[in-house]
Amino acid sequence: MATRATVADARDVSGRGSWLSEVGDFCRQRPLGAIGAVVVVINILVGLGANVIAPYDPLATDYGAMLSSPSAGHWLGTDAFGRDVLSRIIYGSRTAMLVGFACAFFGATVGAVIGVTSAYFAGRVDLLIQRVMDIFLAFPLIILALAVVSILGTGITNVIMAITIPMIPRAALVARSSALAIRELPYVDAARAAGFRHRRIILRHMLPNVMAPYLIMLTAYLGQAILLEASLSFLGLGVSEPTAAWGLMLRGAAVQFAEAAPWMAIFPGLAISLAVFAFNLFGDSLRDALDPRLKTQ
Repeated sequence: MATRATVADARDVSGRGSWLSEVGDFCRQRPLGAIGAVVVVINILVGLGANVIAPYDPLATDYGAMLSSPSAGHWLGTDAFGRDVLSRIIYGSRTAMLVGFACAFFGATVGAVIGVTSAYFAGRVDLLIQRVMDIFLAFPLIILALAVVSILGTGITNVIMAITIPMIPRAALVARSSALAIRELPYVDAARAAGFRHRRIILRHMLPNVMAPYLIMLTAYLGQAILLEASLSFLGLGVSEPTAAWGLMLRGAAVQFAEAAPWMAIFPGLAISLAVFAFNLFGDSLRDALDPRLKTQ
């Protein structure tokens, strides 16, 4: 028993050491990607701990402090309703991360399943699915998202659906291209010969082998989802007031406040730019790390 415990402990230590070694190599070889990952983690922690970190209630109005410039009391100033800009940016991080991760996860996952299914069945099924995907691909992301949210209405749930739907065909196309090669591998033929059902082969034998492009799509879609959510909220078709969201803060920083209170637009704009840039840096570095043709020798 002691010998078995010792072997198990050794395996745990070896696995942990290998994981830490991979992370260390990633940081050394791709410092920009590591910086992006750090910013992403900070955004997640800020969103989760917004209740503790924010100095003020993001919905609390103070009409005696409307359009106050940055000061010791309000580090990033206040908006037209006297609400603390810093607190709203912190809570806006929660909204951005929620929408970003939900859209990226559902868009990449559903798209990967559709793409692998299309590649597995081939023939008429593949042709039909790809023609449907081509219809969606004919529209730019923002246009299709605007059309969907116009039908469904505003609100976080509807915004997530509106951003997820345009992402699905793009993820399906990438997953299908990888699954076409996997379909011809011997272990898939062996699974068919063994009499396994199509669902089992797709979910347990093919889908796990497209995880590398899936993870790349997941990180790439995070930045796009945050930017799309901010765009829809800015246009008045996304998250509605009084919810704290970066796009809504930019919408509130209207032209009439551009000269009197420029901080209303500058700080939310910086938050959006930093978050999207960090996700793009991390996604590009992860793509390079997972692509065997681009790995450093």
